[in-house]
Amino acid sequence: MRALRDRFAGKGNQADPAPSRLKYRLQRWMLTPGIRFGLKFGMPLCLALAAGGAFLADAERREILLDSVASVRASIEERPEFMVNVMAIDGAGSGVSQDVREVMPLDFPMSSFDLDLAAIRTRIEALDPVKSANVRIRPGGILQIDIQERQPALIWRSRQGLALLDETGAHVAELGQRGMHPDLPLIAGEAADLKAEEALQLISTARPLGGRLRGLVRVGTRRWDLVLDRGQRIMLPEIKPINALERVIVVSEVQDLLERDVAVVDMRIAARPTVRMTENAVENWWRIRELNEGGL
Repeated sequence: MRALRDRFAGKGNQADPAPSRLKYRLQRWMLTPGIRFGLKFGMPLCLALAAGGAFLADAERREILLDSVASVRASIEERPEFMVNVMAIDGAGSGVSQDVREVMPLDFPMSSFDLDLAAIRTRIEALDPVKSANVRIRPGGILQIDIQERQPALIWRSRQGLALLDETGAHVAELGQRGMHPDLPLIAGEAADLKAEEALQLISTARPLGGRLRGLVRVGTRRWDLVLDRGQRIMLPEIKPINALERVIVVSEVQDLLERDVAVVDMRIAARPTVRMTENAVENWWRIRELNEGGL
């Protein structure tokens, strides 16, 4: 009996294999995903950043590192397959091509990494004669520039002189003399370029008048006067000028209105068109009236 009691007493003095409460909590804390991720990735990253910061803290080491990076970059950028040696311009005349080369004074050969194609296109499209441009690098080290020029559609006479406009009213180029483009119609007046599309529609409507059309004059930045030979004018309204011009042309074809001694056809008031005779016609009319009165 005593031996059995001594046996159980010996077992009570042995260490408990279960972990303590603090150790248990520490093990559970180490098993959480955030802590495991931090120990696996965060700690190495912090150590690497600390080591990098300690390395870059010295100015001489920073300069050596920057020089090495620049040297590696230059060795890649200056490889023959990345070099641009020449610029080719297609779709433009000699004058526009010269303008493009003047606004883009590139020093070839140069690396394609040093070329900002979007900026080059923007600068080229800023030229008045250029409607659009496409810039790309072709195989063989060629900077290819494809240009679509604006086509002159009108001559605009303003206080600054003569200028060529395209169908949208965009400025194309200055014009020295009207005779340089005798085939283009003429518009005049302040802000006439802003209504270039409407002017072209009126000119197209006036096609039955043939070569009698001399041009269009913008009056008060609001409406048009259509000028014909022999000093005749058709004063068009601000609203629906094309319809008013069509009415005048129809009446002229039926009654030869514009073949008579008419100085002005005033269509500004659609409900009450007015015709103004020339001075000679008015004098003849008064002379005939006086003769008729004298005969009575």
